[in-house]
Amino acid sequence: MKSLQKSYTPGHETAVVLAMVLAAGIAAVLSLCLGAVRLTPEELVRALLEGTQGVAGRIFWFVRLPRTLAALLTGAALAVSGVVIQTVLHNPLAAPNIIGVNAGAGFAVALAAVFFPGSLGEIPWLSFLGAITAAAVVLAISRLTGASKITLVLGGVMISSLFNAAIDALLTFQPDALTGYADFRVGSFRDITMARVENVVLPLAVALAGILLAAPALEILSLGDETAASLGLSVRPVRMVLLFLAAVLAGAAVSLAGIIGFVGLIVPHFIRRLTGEKLLPLLLASAFGGAAFVAFCDTAARTLFAPYELPVGVVLSFLGVPVFLWQLLRSRRRRG
Repeated sequence: MKSLQKSYTPGHETAVVLAMVLAAGIAAVLSLCLGAVRLTPEELVRALLEGTQGVAGRIFWFVRLPRTLAALLTGAALAVSGVVIQTVLHNPLAAPNIIGVNAGAGFAVALAAVFFPGSLGEIPWLSFLGAITAAAVVLAISRLTGASKITLVLGGVMISSLFNAAIDALLTFQPDALTGYADFRVGSFRDITMARVENVVLPLAVALAGILLAAPALEILSLGDETAASLGLSVRPVRMVLLFLAAVLAGAAVSLAGIIGFVGLIVPHFIRRLTGEKLLPLLLASAFGGAAFVAFCDTAARTLFAPYELPVGVVLSFLGVPVFLWQLLRSRRRRG
């Protein structure tokens, strides 16, 4: 991917990262406070100190805290996954949902729910296996057909459609096994539990740490395959490892929120315009920016239309589709 023409100082990049950290903190507080029952900051502090003794404490520990943590982790995971996928594929249109990664993760979970219902405790691992399978298939199709940016996107759309059709088939034949899958399909944090959040902490932490440690290699890879190879980087193994880590992030996010889209497209593009192409600040700012973005959207989805709750995936689709079309037209103008 080409670097932006602007130059950014280390101080500017640090300021952007800190601003995203602040945004994530504000989003978390709003998510904890707002809902069907509003909690004041004083009630939040009391709930932290007193546990589940009062009504506010039970709401905080059993409803708000798991949901807020799930939104923050999902946003961070999908945003970082989007940065990695766009960088290693040299394609600004790539994102976990665009290239079929999310659909692959969703299909793996649906398949397990039908044939191995006792395995749902392993949802994070099933999700990332489905995600990495989808990423590998799309990458293989892209290589076989010329590896152009549009081919990659079209291949991802095709794979997403195939996995979604397979999920529909499972819903037709085994509707009882997929009770509640409608929320999973569109993306929602409703009924999230702390146990589900705890299940994804380890894979998320390992994948995020791996990507941050690999930031120098990712930066070299962003220069292009030929340049990276001339600098001594083993391009193909590094690309596959980074795609694997990105798929782990996307799969873990899908296990929490369902098949949620466009976070990995919107957030990296916004953050990149603030930080430039330097990978470490881009990754850090995207992680906190993605966390803030999803938490804000989830809070809006469950408060703006009260007493009705709109799935957060619907809100993100309304925001994401125009951004994707804008980026598609922008890429076309550059080629012209």
